[in-house]
Amino acid sequence: MGDKPVKIGLLGLGTVGGGVARLLMEKRRQLSAYLGVELELARAVDLEPSRAEELGLESGVFSGDAWQVIEDRDIDIVVETVGGLEPARAMVLAAINQGKGVVTANKALLASHGLEIFQAARQKKVGVAFEASVGGGIPLVRSLRDSLAANRITSCLGILNGTCNFILSRMTAQGEPFAQVLAEAQAKGYAEADPSFDVEGTDTAHKLAIITSLITGAQPRLADIPTEGITKITPMDINFAGEFGFKIKLLAVLNNQGDKVEVRVHPALVPHDHLLASVEGPFNALHVNGDWVGQVLLYGQGAGRRPTASAVVGDILELARDLAAGVPGRVPPLGTQANGGRLQELAPLDNAVCQYYCRFAALDQPGVLAAVARELGAFGISIEKVTQKGRQEAGPVPIVMLTHEAREADMRRALRQIDALPEIVEPTVVIRMA
Repeated sequence: MGDKPVKIGLLGLGTVGGGVARLLMEKRRQLSAYLGVELELARAVDLEPSRAEELGLESGVFSGDAWQVIEDRDIDIVVETVGGLEPARAMVLAAINQGKGVVTANKALLASHGLEIFQAARQKKVGVAFEASVGGGIPLVRSLRDSLAANRITSCLGILNGTCNFILSRMTAQGEPFAQVLAEAQAKGYAEADPSFDVEGTDTAHKLAIITSLITGAQPRLADIPTEGITKITPMDINFAGEFGFKIKLLAVLNNQGDKVEVRVHPALVPHDHLLASVEGPFNALHVNGDWVGQVLLYGQGAGRRPTASAVVGDILELARDLAAGVPGRVPPLGTQANGGRLQELAPLDNAVCQYYCRFAALDQPGVLAAVARELGAFGISIEKVTQKGRQEAGPVPIVMLTHEAREADMRRALRQIDALPEIVEPTVVIRMA
């Protein structure tokens, strides 16, 4: 491109898009000097003109028509911060077909339509960058795609949703119930008015799908990622976990078994001495094991206007640098040149092997513990630790066990038998161990 300015078309001026616009304007001279060519926010689109006024956009930059900006031949890079699936998908594909580079922070879009978008980019030889889609300002994507590319990633454990981590951290520190802490999170802006996308684990599953695609070169279907949220976690379980030396975190789990890959999202007991146990509040982290690098922890702010805008502008600089050098699309979106990817078969959840925390609600009578242990033993499940609290008021007595490693399918069958016992009066609470 020589000395020709790199022109940016920004779609959306909400929380993330507004942050991107402000960063591009405030640091225009610095970013252009870093790049070696002029970096220009040429057009910005939103349905609310007041947002452009608040940001102080230069005259002629604001537009209410996204398609006009996408089709503008002078625009080199389109930044999508609209969110959702449609029209975001159509906009991104149209920009690619126009030969433009694309930057997006849209995890839902990439988790659902990433391979379609990446294949279109390969065909048109343009770049697609999406660092902000997983972990906000943390450089997770670039680390997995580039820095750790020489490794076979054997496992990942991630705290990837700040809302859930804030809620669990507050429940742990204050002993408050889920509903009360959720209301506090909403008041602080950490949770949406409808928090189900976060607290049911969907947001984390989207991010895990993207991480899996970076590690394997292909992408699992969201429907194939077993997903559980945190709505059933109680202060009682948090307290019992603490007595055993654990914290409860919502984890994204990936185990690379070579021929198969196991992916799942669920609450888990994390040992106090594990690096992830110290990740508190709205922060995110990804703990990676590579066959050569060993353990790596990537940590930081996983959401928010400033961290996310930082990641988006970093992507803009990456694509702009390639454009300036005349090599658009130099790095494939997933890093690999293997067309179609190399996704191993997904291992079914029934085959997962881990330890389990079980809390049984039992009648206060002799022989209950023996009956529970007998049913577990029938399926080859042995007990590592057990604690039983005396009844403090009318109601069942909690019996809490940590098992040794067991197959998920065996545990589920054993629990069906245990919950059918006349001495067990409530469904058993089960939480896997990290």
